[in-house]
Amino acid sequence: MGRSLGLAFYLAFSARADGYARRLLDRRLAAGKEDPERLSERLGDAGQPRPDGPLAWFHAASVGETLSLLELIRKLGEARPEASFLVTTGTVTSASVLASRMPPRTIHQFIPVDTRRAVVRFLDHWQPDLAVWTESEFWPRLMVETHRRGIPMVLVNARLSEKSHDRWRWLPGFAKSLLTRFDHVLAQDTQTAGHLRRLGLPRDRVEVIGTLKEGSAALPCDETERTTMASRLAGRPVWLAASTHPGEEEIVVEAHAAAGRTARRLLLIIAPRHPERGTAIAATLRSGGWDVTRRSLGEVPTDETQIYVADTLGEMGLWYRLAPVSFLGGSLVEIGGHNPFEPAALGSAILHGPHVVNFADVYARLAEAGATMEVRDADSLARALSEALAPDRAAELAHAAWEVCSSGAEVTERTLEVLLARLPAPGADT
Repeated sequence: MGRSLGLAFYLAFSARADGYARRLLDRRLAAGKEDPERLSERLGDAGQPRPDGPLAWFHAASVGETLSLLELIRKLGEARPEASFLVTTGTVTSASVLASRMPPRTIHQFIPVDTRRAVVRFLDHWQPDLAVWTESEFWPRLMVETHRRGIPMVLVNARLSEKSHDRWRWLPGFAKSLLTRFDHVLAQDTQTAGHLRRLGLPRDRVEVIGTLKEGSAALPCDETERTTMASRLAGRPVWLAASTHPGEEEIVVEAHAAAGRTARRLLLIIAPRHPERGTAIAATLRSGGWDVTRRSLGEVPTDETQIYVADTLGEMGLWYRLAPVSFLGGSLVEIGGHNPFEPAALGSAILHGPHVVNFADVYARLAEAGATMEVRDADSLARALSEALAPDRAAELAHAAWEVCSSGAEVTERTLEVLLARLPAPGADT
């Protein structure tokens, strides 16, 4: 275990930071970023009793990371029916999405702030038998206190970008001291594994297995709603712009106008990455002369609707099922791209921009399989869209993407093996 002066200073501050943490939470509450009824969870107070038997605790930062864990937890629960599961996240959005999707015997709690008092309260109550972090969100006090109690710690779906690696290099002792507390690390790609080794993770504790999102279950949807919407859209060509960011909708709409000249009654569904942008997006589109309806207002596409703004949470499974072609956002602007396995698992052909560093290895495999089409601007997007809207071409792209997607089930299986080996056996003291 490496010693770190930086970590020592952080822990000293953390031991006295309760007042600072409370002020920070008050500001987040005022900004609508905390749940007022569950704010005490952020201070380490449990919202529910600890279940009996072994308890595996999973922490995920984002909605995407959280959803990638659900299939893993489900399979872990099937293998260990006496075990229970705790999932912690830090956002109101993630809690909302999880509410209707959690596997059996799974509890959600908000992650405690990283002060000594909040962390100790949290661990004293939950007493997890296994701690699983995802990707790269590290809370030093939480990691140190978990390790101090002898709880096995595993990092799954690990991903460390070049930028994050360069930041950690300024605190090499700090990074090494944290990383060496993990018993095992499952990395998404060789770049991440190399970064982690250079920061001090022992070589024998990391293996590259790919992204866990490959093995996650297809996004759910309300089948009644799908049937109703499909009937309403029958006879119309449809495409989806998924998880778009500012600067992308303008490009998408320009491409939509161009493609619509040859695809009669073409409908565009825009599902912005942040649904709260729906009001502004719709207003801009209407000022440009488009006929727009919005999902969040309970509106449905009419025969006159040209663009449907799907500004709700938790319905991407519905839109991917309805749209034979999807453009994945965060890729025409420098966001880094979003998870292509979500449309691939549901048979939607994939178009994307050049900025896909967050899933570079995945997009490379899809490109090699002829499963995606890369675009760079409105003109190339319009051309790719017109090509992909042909039913035979859409089916060809979707099938190739599905084959790449389905080949990733072994990622979940290997992760499951690693976790089962560290979760106490039936009858063991917990």
